[in-house]
Parts: sequence; structure tokens; C-alpha cells
Amino acid sequence: MRILVPGNGASDLRYDLVIVGGGIIGLGAARDAALRGLRVALVEKEDYGWGTSNRATRLAHGGLRYLEMYDFGLVREDLRERERLFRNAPHLVKPLPFLVPLYNQSLFNRLKLRAGMVLYDALSYDKSLPNHRHLNPQETLALEPGLRPEGLQGSFRYFDGQITFTERLNVENAIAAREAGATLYNHSRATGLLRQGDAVCGVIAEDTITGERRELRARLVLNAAGPWLDDIGAMTGRMGTLSRRTKGVHLVMPKVGDTAVVLYAKSDVRLFVVVPWNGYSLVGTTDTDYTGSLDRIAAEPEDIRYLLSEVRRAYPNEPWDPIYFTWAGVRSLMHIEGIPESDVSRKHLLYDHLEKDGIPGLLSIIGGKLTAYRWVAEDVVDTVCRILKHPGKSRTADLPLPGGMLSDLERYVAVHTEAQAARLNVPPELIAHLIRTYGARYSQVLDFAVEDRALFAPVSPHSPDIMAQVVHAVENEGARTVSDVVLRRLTSGMSAGRGREGAEAVAALLAQRFAWDHEQVQAELNALDEQIALGSAPPLTEPSPPVALTAG
Repeated sequence: MRILVPGNGASDLRYDLVIVGGGIIGLGAARDAALRGLRVALVEKEDYGWGTSNRATRLAHGGLRYLEMYDFGLVREDLRERERLFRNAPHLVKPLPFLVPLYNQSLFNRLKLRAGMVLYDALSYDKSLPNHRHLNPQETLALEPGLRPEGLQGSFRYFDGQITFTERLNVENAIAAREAGATLYNHSRATGLLRQGDAVCGVIAEDTITGERRELRARLVLNAAGPWLDDIGAMTGRMGTLSRRTKGVHLVMPKVGDTAVVLYAKSDVRLFVVVPWNGYSLVGTTDTDYTGSLDRIAAEPEDIRYLLSEVRRAYPNEPWDPIYFTWAGVRSLMHIEGIPESDVSRKHLLYDHLEKDGIPGLLSIIGGKLTAYRWVAEDVVDTVCRILKHPGKSRTADLPLPGGMLSDLERYVAVHTEAQAARLNVPPELIAHLIRTYGARYSQVLDFAVEDRALFAPVSPHSPDIMAQVVHAVENEGARTVSDVVLRRLTSGMSAGRGREGAEAVAALLAQRFAWDHEQVQAELNALDEQIALGSAPPLTEPSPPVALTAG
């Protein structure tokens, strides 16, 4: 079953709800609403999760730092949603240990952090993870020997979750929404709002690949466009600025340890993390106001210098070279001026344009965190149902995502790997890779390869992905471009080479499926190269500031 619904030229497609924006919150809302029996359509100008959702720190966490803001409700909700992610997507979300090193802290600050840890444990009373522990300096350095030892007083160790491939979390929500009855259009840009008097009654969308124009009529429109939220709102002609855009940058570098480490920048006392991720270390993030292009967001030299300077201070004997690639994303937060970017609340806000602007038929969702996307979506769709007088209740809290129909991932891998590998005469590592990527639905990929043994071929010599995954991405996951497949369906797109070494093979297979000529194939490869180039670390015109090895 394909997510992409082929255009039929219809200009009077009617829905209860049309969602603009195919990030994690828009997709979560589409899934929730469709499961409640609403007729739902979603338009996304690029691909599912193309923007902010795939450029985060990839953590499922309660937000330890939000305790300092006394935002206990937000922390509690996020911790509850973290546990639901463990249960509903065990192939995508895994526990991750964290360290908070203590350097030259006063007794008051140490006691304050300990109290925070106790409170974090208390707020996650229903968790499946261990409680925190205090470690002395020797135990801390045994876990993370690269940390600066001068001034180290010990650390606190606690657990949160990691979403290694947020790309897959977005895709599985898209699949779940489609299977619940939603109609999803990726690569479809909202170019206008349909109006009846003052009321919004739908969305005009243009397919950016085929040029087809669609009028999607709806009883209600949800603006879930993230950083583009104000651009969609401006189509009403009445809305001012609702969101504050802040940029976050991450560096992908050689791995230095197996534990995520929470650090505070010497220059501005901002929190940042060094996270083991996919065989690398992920260093980030920045948090700065952003006013540039939303379609070409990239790390700037000053972002790189800031992160390198701080991480070299924390790990003085690690080379921190090379930077394999970067990613930069823009958060859409509530528009609050006069306070630092990192202090803006991460709570979500649902803005009803009827109440605020006198415009019926339009809601806008501002803010929201990746961890709590399901709960945010439920809250949004509760409001949608109230407005539409629809009786449906949310079913997503305990409903696994498509690949999540398994209770114990490691046991599932152990039970299935050897038997399937023997049956198909393939390496056991391949079966394990497919299970860890697709969960309980890994056999859908194998079905394509069983039908055509040539699809067992690897996408490239350096990737565990096979060509059957490419076919699966097109047939079952809505991929329409080479970039969709390489960067947001296959795991090889998150390797140091960004999957470029297998891109020609992917393009050749897609050319057969979509009847592309040579010029179209080259255009697809060029588009991929442009996206990869945005993630290349910019050259630094001057060396990073020297690292002071003094304690503090």
C-alpha cells in the first residue's frame, strides 16, 4: 500500500480536517484524527519529517533542565510519553545512560542538582529505567575516560531514551495515518487557503513534482507547519507573528564514549550534550534566534566554533576531528521577546483563529517537543473534535506504531534472525539489521527480495541496506525522490558518507519505477548532492580559540 495518492485532477476533495505540515506533530495528528474516524488529508511541501523533526538531538527525554524553570507539568508529560515510546516503538527508541559531571561546584549547587535528580525520578515514577546514581570521580572517569579530570567532583548518572533514526519515527507515523484512512500528499506545497467569506474552508496545494493543483476542502484546517507556521497564517491576511524561530546545530564526529554526557558551556553556561549515536558522537545543540531562509538552513562557522571550543574544553585529549557532517534545524517556539532563546518555553500552544482573529476554520499549533509529539497530537485533535462535535476518543496512547508490535526487541531479534537467515541463505546480520530498522514489519522488505533475489544486493559496499529496502520505500513508504530514499528511508543516509556511494544504484532503480529519463536521474542526484552539501561543515577561516585546561 502506498502512502502517495496519485493525483486525479479533482478540485473538490472534501475532508473533515486538512493538516498543513508533515513533521512529527502534523503526522501524529493525522494518525490520531484518522483513528477517531475523521476524514483527514495532510500536505507537506517536502517529505515527511524533512524539517525540524529530523534535525533534533534525537532524544526521548523529560527535559532535566526544565526543572530549573519549575515546569514540572511539562517534565511529567514528557516522561510519561517517553515510556509510551519505549512500549509502542521498541525498535526505534532505546534506553540511553547519561552523565552529569560536577566541576568545582559549591555544596549548595551539588545539593540542588541532587534534589533535581530525586525529583526527576519521582516525576517518572512509572518508568522502566533505573533511578539515578551518584558516582565519585574515579567511577565517572572509568565510564568516560576522555573527560577533563581537573576539578572533577564526581557525577550523577541517570537514564533517558534515544530515537536513533527520527526519520523512521516520522515514516511510521505516516504509514499508520494512511492505514487509518488519512490521505497524505508529500512534495505538495500549500499555496493558499480556500475561503468562504472570513472562514477558512480548505487548502490549495501544488504538487512540486508533477505540478498538479489540488483544492482540498475541509471543515477545519490545522496549521502544523512548524517554522513555516507564520507563512501559512499570513495567507489569512490578518495574522501577526505567532512563533519565535531559533536555530539548533549539531556536529557528527568520531565517537568518544558510550554514555551521553550533559555539559555546561564555559562561555555562556548553556547546556549542551555529547551523545553516542549510530557509531559516532553527536555534539549539540546551539539555540540562537534565526531569521534566514527556512529552505537552506546550515551550520555557520560561528556555530561550529562555539561547539568545538566547548567540547574540546570538556574532552581536552580528544582530537575532535573530522566533522563528518552537521545538521541544522529551526524550532518554532511561542513568540516571547525579551528573554534568552533557551529560556523560551517548550510547551505547545493551540491558537484558535476564530477566537483571536475572527477567522473561523483555522487552528495553528505552536511549539511542542519531539518526545511528547503523540500527546501534543492528542491534545490538538481533542480540540478539533470539540469544534467539529465529533465524539471520537484518542486511541494512540497504547497503540504500537506499525513496526512496534513486539514486546522485547532483543528477544525478537534472537528468535527470528537465525531461522530467517537459514531459510533465505543470507547473513544473519542482514535479518537483524532489517528487524532493528522496521521492527515487526521487516518481512515486508524480505518479501520484495524473495520475489526478486537481485534485491538482496547491498545498496553499497559500505552499507547494511539492501535494494529491497529501496523498493519498499517507494511502494509502502511514500518515497518519491532519491533524496527521500537515501536520506529519510535508508539508514545509510545517516552514515559519514550520507549514503552518496549508493545513490546511483538507488536512482537507477527509481528510474525504472518512475520511468525517469537520464536528465531526470541526473537532476535527482544533483538535488541529493545539494542537500548533502548543506550538512557539510563550513571551513573555519580562523582557528578555534585555545582551550584553557584550568578547572572551572
